[in-house]
Amino acid sequence: MTTTFAEAIGRTLAGDGVAHAFGVVANGNVLAVAGLTSHGVRYLSARHEGGAVTMADAYYRTTGEVAVCTTGSGPALTNTATGLTDAVKHRSGVLLLCGDTPVAGPRRIDIDQTAFLAALDVPVIRLTDPATVRGDTLRALRLARTEQRPVALCLPPDLITAEVTEPEPGSWPEARPEASRGRSAPAVAEGVLELLAGARRPLVLGGLGAWRAGAAKAVTELGERLGALCATSAMAAGLFTGNPWSLGVCGGFASPRAAALIGEADLVLAFGASLDRWTLADGGLLAPGAVLVQVDTRTTPTSDRVDLLISGDAAEMASALLDGVEARGLVGSGWRADVADRLANPGWDQEPFEDAGTGDRIDPRTLTLTLAGLLPAERTLVTDGGHFVGWPAMYWTVPDPAAYVFTGAAFQSIGLGFAGAVGAAVGRTDRTTVVALGDGGALMGLSELETLVRSGHSTLVVVYDDGGYGMEVVLYGELGADRDTMVFGDTDFAATARGLGAHGATVRSVEDLAVVRDWQAAGAEGVLLLDCKVVPGVVADCLAGLTSVISGRTTGAS
Repeated sequence: MTTTFAEAIGRTLAGDGVAHAFGVVANGNVLAVAGLTSHGVRYLSARHEGGAVTMADAYYRTTGEVAVCTTGSGPALTNTATGLTDAVKHRSGVLLLCGDTPVAGPRRIDIDQTAFLAALDVPVIRLTDPATVRGDTLRALRLARTEQRPVALCLPPDLITAEVTEPEPGSWPEARPEASRGRSAPAVAEGVLELLAGARRPLVLGGLGAWRAGAAKAVTELGERLGALCATSAMAAGLFTGNPWSLGVCGGFASPRAAALIGEADLVLAFGASLDRWTLADGGLLAPGAVLVQVDTRTTPTSDRVDLLISGDAAEMASALLDGVEARGLVGSGWRADVADRLANPGWDQEPFEDAGTGDRIDPRTLTLTLAGLLPAERTLVTDGGHFVGWPAMYWTVPDPAAYVFTGAAFQSIGLGFAGAVGAAVGRTDRTTVVALGDGGALMGLSELETLVRSGHSTLVVVYDDGGYGMEVVLYGELGADRDTMVFGDTDFAATARGLGAHGATVRSVEDLAVVRDWQAAGAEGVLLLDCKVVPGVVADCLAGLTSVISGRTTGAS
C-alpha cells in the first residue's frame, strides 16, 4: 500500500503527538498542510509567516508541546526571521516545515535557505528521499522536543506528490530516548553545601529552566529547608505564586522593597536562570560580597558575576542539595524572621505615585493598577516589547510561568504581541488571554489581530497608546533625537478592532474600564480591545535606570 510524500509527513507528525500547526500556505507547503489536517492536526492560518512562527513559539511556551509552523520557500521563509530568532533565543521547541529547492531540476529560489537558517542557529533537515521521509520527519520533531529549539524540516516541491510505501503494522520507528540531563547532581553538590553551611541570608532564584525541568517543587522545598527568600527571573514569573517568602521578579522589574532585600542576600542559588543583564540589573542588584551559584544545563557561566557554576539539571540538583542539607543537619537561617515585617507586601502596588492623568488621557500606572483588579485569576498574560511593558510587569501577576509569554524579549523586538496572543489562546483555552501592547508594536503586527479574532478565543487586548515609540522617546528624547521621527498621530484602535469583528472601546479614564466588567458579565466571549490613551512621558520606574545607562554610553562615560 502506498501514500504520498505529503501524507506521510502529516501522518508521522500526528502519530507522534503534534496537535496544532500555524502557517501561511504557498505552493511549497499547501499539500503538506493538507496532509496535516487530514490526520487530525488542527491548523490555524496566519496572515504573515512572521506571525505564524511566533504563534508556534507562544503555543510551546504555554503548553510545553511542539507545534508546527509551516511556510513556503524563499520570501515566505525569510519572513519568519524575527519571530524565529526570538524562538531560538528563548529555547522554544518549534518545528518549521517549509518549502525548499527541488531535489532535481532548476533552482527556483534566490537564497541559500540552509545558510539563512544556520545564521539564525536553526538546525536543518532536508527531505530528499521518499524511503526515509518518516524517519527524517521524526528526527526533526524529536530534536525540537529534546533540545528545546526550533528545527527546520525542508520540503522539496518535486517530491511532495511522490509515492511512499506505507510501513508494515508494528514497524513504526521507536521513540528517540531523551537526552541525558547532565552530570550526576550528587557528585557536584558538596561544594554548594559548604557554602550553604555558612550562609546567613540565602536567596533562591528560579528561572525558566527550572520550570521546564519540573524543578518548582524541589526548589521550593529547598528554600523552605534553608529559610531562604525566593525570587524569579522575568521569564519565570509565577514560579513561586502563593509563597509568602517570595519577592517576585528579580532584576530591573523588582520593586524597591524587593530589590533592597535581594541586595542583602549573602548567597544566591540560581536554578535555570540565564542571569542576563536584566535579571542582575546590570550587576548592581546583588551585594558585592554575595556568592552567586548558577545551576544550569549550560557548561559555561552566562555571566561574569557567577562565582560557581554547577552544570546539570535543576530538579536533580535541587533534590540532591535538599538531601545533603538533611544529611548534614544544616539549620535554616533566621533571615525570614528578621525581615517578616518587610515582606507583608513588597510589590509595586504599595509604592505611591502622583497621578498624571489629564481630562483626555489616563495615567498608565492608574490604568494598570485598576485593571489588576478586573483581570480573571486564571489568565495567560502576553506582552509585546516596548516601554509600556514596565506597567504589566510591575502590577500584574500570573499563576505560573506557563501563563506568561513575553514576546520579543529575547531578541529585543516589537510587533509580535498579537501573534503571541493567538498561540497562547490556542494553547490554553482554559484561561482567558490578556495581551498588552504599545501602539507602535500593535500597528506593526496588526494583521494578526484579525487572526486572533478569527480564532474565536476569549482575549482582552490592552493597547497602551501614547502616539509614538515610547521607549525611544524615553531613552533618546533628551539626547538630541528628532522627536518627529518617534511620535506620530493618534490611531483609533477601537474602530479598527470593530472593523475586524472584535469589541472595541476607547479608554481615557478609570470610568471607561466599566466595559471590562460588562464584557466579563456577558461571558467574556471573543476579543475585547481597549484603546487606552495613556499620558505620554510617564516613565516606568522599573525602566528609569536605562536612561542613565544610555546617556553614559552615548557620551562616552565609563
